[in-house]
Amino acid sequence: MVATPTFKIKIYSDGADLSDMQAINKNDFVTGFTTNPSLLKKAGVTNYLEFAKKTVATFPDEPISFEVFSNDFPTMEKEAHLLHDLGKNVYVKVPIRTTDGQSTAELIHNLTAAGVQVNVTAIATTDQVAESLAAIEPGTPSIVSIFVGRVADTGADPRPFVEESVALTAKRDEVELLWASTREINNIYQAQEAGVDIITVPPAIIAKLVSHFGQTGDDVTMNTVKGFEADIKATGLHILG
Repeated sequence: MVATPTFKIKIYSDGADLSDMQAINKNDFVTGFTTNPSLLKKAGVTNYLEFAKKTVATFPDEPISFEVFSNDFPTMEKEAHLLHDLGKNVYVKVPIRTTDGQSTAELIHNLTAAGVQVNVTAIATTDQVAESLAAIEPGTPSIVSIFVGRVADTGADPRPFVEESVALTAKRDEVELLWASTREINNIYQAQEAGVDIITVPPAIIAKLVSHFGQTGDDVTMNTVKGFEADIKATGLHILG
């Protein structure tokens, strides 16, 4: 019998392919979804609102995050309300900065004051976490997404960033901290141990988690050498003539 992983941390799938999302949702440990413009491009989505409506209809109870597209505040606010109105389970993703570097704190405050659940995204510093928390209207359920993988990509150790973010968000019961830009399965365990509320995981890593869960070191060795052998035979390469 294949072992099934269980976690204390919430695991959301990060993607924009509806068929992939339906397949991934069969895993009991996946309890929500996140999307972003880059994932929409990768999935070949051509009509954002149609995709969003289908997604909400398919998953009416799981939390789903959809991102605003604009960079001017009046349009961002209109987009946010439109996305919010798609379903009670929708969180509206708002980057902490616009593309010209402006803070979106005032917009975040206005939206959450109006009852819009936000997912503040693209956060890479503890100052930005604090800024987000100050902007979120008390009582409105919201998510603060820290891009741990992208911080690690710079060569910095992200652990202090995660620890400080956990401490800051712990003061707000209605705000959940999300570990974004997951790079490997071990990030799930790292996030869980650190006290992060949610981690968003790409479908490829979820598939790897399911297929590799419970393997021993010897299993890893044998799977590796058997894979090498299969590739040797497939290529027809040889050393001795």
